Amino acid sequence: MSAKIINLVLEQGTDFQSTFTIYNENGSRLNLFNYTAISYIKKSPYSSKTYPFTISFPDRPQGKIMVSMAKTETSLMEGGRYVYDVVITSPSNYNTRVVQGSLLVTPGVSIWATTM
Repeated sequence: MSAKIINLVLEQGTDFQSTFTIYNENGSRLNLFNYTAISYIKKSPYSSKTYPFTISFPDRPQGKIMVSMAKTETSLMEGGRYVYDVVITSPSNYNTRVVQGSLLVTPGVSIWATTM
């Protein structure tokens, strides 16, 4: 299974979430029962600074996985382009990158005006 490329836009200083559906090679939805996942954002694949997404599984039997980040975390990110990926680990400890792409952080205006 190759990673699906999905580009995201994250608005600085706001809550963020995105849900993905993961499919098997034959096109059926992957049952994510007993799977775990990790997901990080970086300025480039070689950057040492990372921003972790929170991972949840809103509907494991239907292959649904959600990445999210609270406004307290998105407010710490500078505007600009980043990269991210989502890696799942099967019950037999097999790692697969299922989603990857670029992430654009758009700077806020109103959020910062209320904190000054």
